[in-house]
Amino acid sequence: MSRYRKYDGGDPLAPPVDLAEALDAIGQEVMAGYSPERAMREFLRRGGQDQQGLDDLARRIAEKRRDLLQRHNLDGTMQQVRELLDQAVLAERGQLARDVVMEDGDRAFRELQLDNLPDSTAAAVTELSTYDWTSSEARAAYDEIKDLLGRELLDQRFAGMKEAMEGATDEDRAAINEMLGDLNDLLEKHSRGEDTDEDFADFMDKHGDFFPEDPQDIDELMDTLAERSAAAQRMLNSMTPEQRAELMQLSQQAFGSPELMQQLARMDANLQSLRPDLDWGSSANFDGEQGLGLGDGTGAFQDLAELDALADQLSQTYGGARMEDVDLDALARQLGDQAAVDARTLADLEKALRSSGYLQRGSDGELRLSPKAMRQLGKALLRDVATRMSGRQGQRESRNAGAAGELSGGTRAWEYGDTEPWDVTRTITNAVLRTASETLVEQRGTSVSKPRLRLNMADIEVQETEERTQAAVALLVDTSFSMAMDGRWVPMKRTALALHQLIQSRFRGDHLQLIGFGRHAQVMEIEELTALDARWAKGTNLHHGLLLANRHFRKHPNAQPVLLIVTDGEPTSHLEPDGDVWFSYPPHPLTIANTVRELDNSRRLGAQTTFFRLGEDPGLARFIESMARRVEGRMVSPELDDLGAAVVGSYLGDRSASTYREQFGGWYGGDRGFWVG
Repeated sequence: MSRYRKYDGGDPLAPPVDLAEALDAIGQEVMAGYSPERAMREFLRRGGQDQQGLDDLARRIAEKRRDLLQRHNLDGTMQQVRELLDQAVLAERGQLARDVVMEDGDRAFRELQLDNLPDSTAAAVTELSTYDWTSSEARAAYDEIKDLLGRELLDQRFAGMKEAMEGATDEDRAAINEMLGDLNDLLEKHSRGEDTDEDFADFMDKHGDFFPEDPQDIDELMDTLAERSAAAQRMLNSMTPEQRAELMQLSQQAFGSPELMQQLARMDANLQSLRPDLDWGSSANFDGEQGLGLGDGTGAFQDLAELDALADQLSQTYGGARMEDVDLDALARQLGDQAAVDARTLADLEKALRSSGYLQRGSDGELRLSPKAMRQLGKALLRDVATRMSGRQGQRESRNAGAAGELSGGTRAWEYGDTEPWDVTRTITNAVLRTASETLVEQRGTSVSKPRLRLNMADIEVQETEERTQAAVALLVDTSFSMAMDGRWVPMKRTALALHQLIQSRFRGDHLQLIGFGRHAQVMEIEELTALDARWAKGTNLHHGLLLANRHFRKHPNAQPVLLIVTDGEPTSHLEPDGDVWFSYPPHPLTIANTVRELDNSRRLGAQTTFFRLGEDPGLARFIESMARRVEGRMVSPELDDLGAAVVGSYLGDRSASTYREQFGGWYGGDRGFWVG
């Protein structure tokens, strides 16, 4: 049998989760010093450009909770009882005044009883329980109080019972009492471990109509009842002592006898002993103007508990938190279906990030960006660099890196924007193989229709080219504390990753070495540099960085040396012959001399040198300009957002000026970092 229900998966035509946006945001946080796990949590918390995040959902949960408390109070049932009591007394006084046959003494006595009713509503209702009403209207109003109290008390424990028991007969009330007695017997038998599945089945066969939730076993039954009962207890806890006392006194009048309250109290005690882990002791401050009855108030406390649980789930601050922990059904109940769709999208995004290979755990158990994620992030940064470079020339992104060189013999699938020549043989072969696999052969050996060969975009392959000359590239990046302090840490890392991606994908024959220099220098892999935390040790040891760069150049004697230096300060430390670091601020002449000597060695090795000066310090500008002029290099002073474009452009220009002009249609103005078409 097929069962149909409302589709709750959101827009079926909506695009899949955007991993590119998430990965870019996570990469930014990682480069700023966050762990990948925390970076992912931050993205889920903020959400994407067109995607609500956990903070948005948590804010709406908090707003609904606040509105619930500020709009309602817990005096709704008492207000209704007072209104019915006033109605009954007023109708009785009117009847006494109109009754001309009643003896004066009897009338006076009844009026005296009504005049001396206690101020307490509960006490007045109790005192009138033995009053002999002369007005049928008054008697009906008073009986409605007892009926209302019974229905409200039942509604506290069984949602919807207030409406279901409206106009109930004595037989209906007897059935309720019988159900409660059997239920308490079953719960007590279960607490002793003496119940069986047959006991539960018999109970449901007899009283199942009272439980629309259709519990499948006694545990489900107890869970449903205990959550409601605990909410009723929290409501009682939240009342003032006077309200509690009046309610307890009034409860004895439910359905005209204390029997119902006794059974409900017995049930509450059984459920609390069976489910002690639920919240039975807290309270809340309802201070609004709209009164809630006992049943609605209990429902409000259930809503509060559900809202609190959702707030905890959405916070994701507990150990081992996952988006799959969020109760989507509860979220839909509280905030609507779209909120559940948004949370499910975030859960899908988290799952995709963990399962797609972008995040992986290292040997130490820490979550890290995988090589796949680094490549994807590098592509995004390189596209950003290309966009900035293109914007300066009025061109689109250039993808014909190496087109001026020789064919490498390799091919690859065509991508939008490629200008490399087609590999016709591979393209036609792909089309033939695809067409053959799609040809339908009729059964039992019947003739095969001749397929028509049509090219598909997926069939096209282009020939790869490569430069005839290779380059040995050393990118020296300043990792001193001033880079982190002045907001240059992340742009520096973005630049390194973009250059690394360009060389790995377009100039595979080139040799790139990344060198970070702070108080001392060290060669770094791209993953290491990307995850590098800010270093607060003082010192800018360009001398040590140049030593490592020149060692790299000597390892590749047949490659064109390209030296790229990103810094925001003058050299303040150098490496002594014994390996110790010498630090001095202001810069010591000995540090300057060692740095200049090693820079001269780079020039003798044939290095084409470009300095990228960050910051506006005039003294630094004069120093770097003199250094660049000494080795016939260049100084570029880019804005932070343009650093990547400046470094990549310089690399392309330095490795082959003719190729660079052919690819980018212009030359690079090194002193100010502008493009001329």
